[in-house]
Amino acid sequence: MTPSTAEQALRRLELTVTRRLDGLLHGAHQGLLPGTGSEAGDSRVYVPGEDDVRRMDWAVTARTTVPHVRDLIADRELETWALADLSPSMDFGTADTDKRDLVVAAVGAIGFLSSRMGDRFGALVLHDEYVHRMPARTGRPALYGLLHSLMDAPRGRAVPDAPDLAEGIEVLSASRRRRGMRLIVSDFLDAHPDLDPEAERPWERPIRRLAARHQVLAVEVIDPRELELPDVGRVAFADPETGNVREVHLSPKVRQAYAEAAALQREGTRRALRRAGIAHLVLRTDRDWVFDVAQFVLRQRRMSHLAHRRPT
Repeated sequence: MTPSTAEQALRRLELTVTRRLDGLLHGAHQGLLPGTGSEAGDSRVYVPGEDDVRRMDWAVTARTTVPHVRDLIADRELETWALADLSPSMDFGTADTDKRDLVVAAVGAIGFLSSRMGDRFGALVLHDEYVHRMPARTGRPALYGLLHSLMDAPRGRAVPDAPDLAEGIEVLSASRRRRGMRLIVSDFLDAHPDLDPEAERPWERPIRRLAARHQVLAVEVIDPRELELPDVGRVAFADPETGNVREVHLSPKVRQAYAEAAALQREGTRRALRRAGIAHLVLRTDRDWVFDVAQFVLRQRRMSHLAHRRPT
């Protein structure tokens, strides 16, 4: 993709997000901890009867022999981090777009809406044998640079010992401890899938630990050919993660077994994210992703309203 074409694609993405999603995904900042904030501020003299003794600054109190408390800074500027899966399995698409393009669209949608509020936005990228880190910055030029890097990344290649999704989530959890929003965009396909929907996924424990501290949104990107196969006879299948090639005759029995296995894999992903308490959004290459995002947000708001409604 040439620089002019990439720039036009990003401008169209920004225009789509700001026109169709602006005002839908964000609201007032709310910290995940009760109180005025979660970041420590300056110390001042303790006022009996007015200050909470649990915020006593014992280090300053010991040095000055005068009781001091430490104020808390309200969460006005938050950090949003995205984990973008650009492994070889994402370089696939048989409908209107590729799965990789949906990764860029999902990251760009959250990034544009976060940047309009002044929040910092950063990303970790699973690509080849590394987990690449793009530091969190504010402003539209920084976000454009991040999205350009995602679009210009070369196609993934089969490499030994490549980091999987679980390792990427571990790095995301350990890199930034400050509370905020975490976005995970992947197809959630494992190298050795377990078709038992109740079985624990390799990434389930890391994502559960991440959700204990942050607000997490999981975006599952799928293609219709990953759910069912067409009736086209003999086909050569290539595994993008390992490079292995195998010819398969797509008989009705094989196609039915494949569809059943795909349904079990997706159901296992859904149940694992639900057990971890993660918001789950599904984007397909054959659907309008903006419409799916809007429907997801409206559904989440409706469920939140019903959960907080007083019983009659």
